[in-house]
Amino acid sequence: MGLLMELGEPSRVSALWNSMSMTICGRPVQHRHEERVGERDGVEPVLVNSEANIFFLDQSVGVGFSYADFGETFETTEDAAKNHLSGESYGGRYLPVFASYIYDQNQLATAAGRPTLNLQSVLIGNGITDISTLYPGRYDIECGVAALEVPFQSISTCVRMKAALPRCQKLMQAGCIDQFDAINCRAAVNFCDNELSSGMWASGRNVYDISNMCIGDLCYEENDVIAKYLSDPAVKELLGVDPHLGNFSACASDVGRLFNARLDKWVAPDACNWVANRMWVDKLEWSGKEAYAALEWADWGVGNGTKAGEVKQSEGSLLSFRLILVFFPYVPHDKPEEALAMLSAWLHSRQL
Repeated sequence: MGLLMELGEPSRVSALWNSMSMTICGRPVQHRHEERVGERDGVEPVLVNSEANIFFLDQSVGVGFSYADFGETFETTEDAAKNHLSGESYGGRYLPVFASYIYDQNQLATAAGRPTLNLQSVLIGNGITDISTLYPGRYDIECGVAALEVPFQSISTCVRMKAALPRCQKLMQAGCIDQFDAINCRAAVNFCDNELSSGMWASGRNVYDISNMCIGDLCYEENDVIAKYLSDPAVKELLGVDPHLGNFSACASDVGRLFNARLDKWVAPDACNWVANRMWVDKLEWSGKEAYAALEWADWGVGNGTKAGEVKQSEGSLLSFRLILVFFPYVPHDKPEEALAMLSAWLHSRQL
């Protein structure tokens, strides 16, 4: 079974998530939370690649060790994605495009009597998919109890965010969604970010896990260790890295600026939250929309039966929304057993 993993933002590298968050090939780990320090010393027993062959994609040329031999234009091959597509964060933008293209091409291939790609499903974890839900979701995360038992933002900040939210949504709808206008959309994005993102940055919180403060590069101390390891000349030689490339960097600032300049990347990672994802899934137009809306949420657990999260799954598992009691992009890092159980159930079409 094959699983393509597209992880992170356009300027972020999948090797970082491979090394730190995803449990691949028995990596040595030490958990960063005080209450669990030492609990996961040694070799990680929960391996994602025990369920499928994993292919990581660094999604933009110039990110990490990815580079172009013959210019900056690429064509994807028909063998680029088989079985399942998966990703998180900005992968929520890529994956629906990839999957719909494969589906449409499969219809043409079938009609012409040609082989098709065996794409069985798409998995999106905390992804940016529908921009209209991102800022309302952020408000619920920061000023409600959707993530923490007590909101971490001040009352004054939340009052300001709530007052700005309707205007933000109206500007985004008019300038970015109903009819795209670069000037109006940029103005909408600037307003929304100024009014609904500044509080997050000022809080000093980890944008990937707001239950913790931001410590180290990209808010995780492990990132510095990983970057140093991947920059080691012996490691680069072992990986076959082009000798002309410099040291490894988890974030390619130049690539990120180019995406921002084209309005291709709008929001900080904390906006990739489960509330925003639930909103767009609930309004998703598909054949089972009404039946899915009528379903109740159910608890699910692993091992000793302790609640791991909640799930809402349509008949035949055509659409499933699964929550883990962390609600942040680094679920495989913080909750490896639960993440693997969720992935395994989905890949094998089992109920949680």
